Amino acid sequence: MCCKHCDKDKCITDIGRGCCFCEGGESGVEVSLCQGGQKLNVTDWLGGLPGNLPDDIFEIHFKNTRKGFYKNVNGLELKRGDVVAVESSPGHDIGVVSLTGDLVYRQMKRTGFNPANTEFKKIYRKAKPYDIEKWQEAIALEHETMIESRRIAADLGLDMKIGDVEYQGDRIKAIFYYIADERVDFRELIKVFADRFKIRVEMKQIGARQEAGRIGGIGACGRELCCASWISNFVSVSTHSARMQDISLNPQKLAGQCSKLKCCLIYELDAYMDARKAFPRIHNPLEALDGTYYHVKNDIFAGTMYFSPAPNGAGEHIPLSIERVKEIIRVNKQGQKIDRLQDANATPKEAAPDFLNVVGEESITRFDRAKREGRGRGGRNRGGRGGENRPRENNGENREQNAGNRGENRSREHSGDNRSRRHGNRPRPPKPNKE
Repeated sequence: MCCKHCDKDKCITDIGRGCCFCEGGESGVEVSLCQGGQKLNVTDWLGGLPGNLPDDIFEIHFKNTRKGFYKNVNGLELKRGDVVAVESSPGHDIGVVSLTGDLVYRQMKRTGFNPANTEFKKIYRKAKPYDIEKWQEAIALEHETMIESRRIAADLGLDMKIGDVEYQGDRIKAIFYYIADERVDFRELIKVFADRFKIRVEMKQIGARQEAGRIGGIGACGRELCCASWISNFVSVSTHSARMQDISLNPQKLAGQCSKLKCCLIYELDAYMDARKAFPRIHNPLEALDGTYYHVKNDIFAGTMYFSPAPNGAGEHIPLSIERVKEIIRVNKQGQKIDRLQDANATPKEAAPDFLNVVGEESITRFDRAKREGRGRGGRNRGGRGGENRPRENNGENREQNAGNRGENRSREHSGDNRSRRHGNRPRPPKPNKE
């Protein structure tokens, strides 16, 4: 639940704006912020601390990933989660305060927003009940407008996809977000939209990554998509990033939910590029007296290069240090071959295990051992009832003897049962005549 007035029957949650509308407040409809429900959500870790910068600039959150910085010209007492009416062109828009204080300036710096060269729009007032009711009416029209706009664009034969529609708080204007591979002439489309929906129309083109951020979802790592949680400026990602990190070029694993290469491929790219500077370039195979060895792969952070006697890398993989590979290349350039690939004086290092089984909790049969031991002490091992333990070296001999006794007893019992069946009360069948 988001607030004290929340009720499943009286509360309507707007996932795109990260807030819920609840009936039962003092003003009729109360708007509360859903914690963690907003796109590009930022934790206010400076909240409650004294600020050193002017506190008249606020970050206002609208639908999905659209945010803006506005100036509090009227000196209103605003806090995170307040619904405010802000300046727009034309009319006014309704948004939710998402950041206050010094953290707003840190956010400007992170997103590349320069406050010195920008004139901030104004925050008019806190939203009144009339503003909220009109805002709810505008929100209710968005889905129907999106479906109808897609049909109109298809009838006009335009190669574009309208992914989302966002109405302004006063229902004067609407933003149509669309995706197109090529340039689209939508002048006729705007006229049809304005005549059909009776609003001012703004067309905004977005890419596949921006659309994935507006929709949201869970990535392959199990966390929220980066484009929906914190990325606001997208950079180009190519397969070169995967090659530099020795990642298999599997399109199904490299592509994200936007069908583009994952943005996380460039997070550690700089570290890999710095580490690869120490590796020599392999243009020719390494020559030794016992054969030719071909480069297979690198372990970048371990500083190890692997070579194989087979050209396709199907044979044994021999690890070599970077210094040893440089030494072999220098000898081969002089027209000589080394005696052996690995250095005879080098002692192989034993790799430390990544995980040590201290308590044995990872074994799924750890409880079965106790049962077997208890069963052997009290049940099957009758010799242990007297309190004397048998020596371990006779265990195998005793098992064989016990098994032989059990097999002999079973054969005797089986033969006895057969005799009792043959010589029991049942009459014997008559012998056939030899005539």
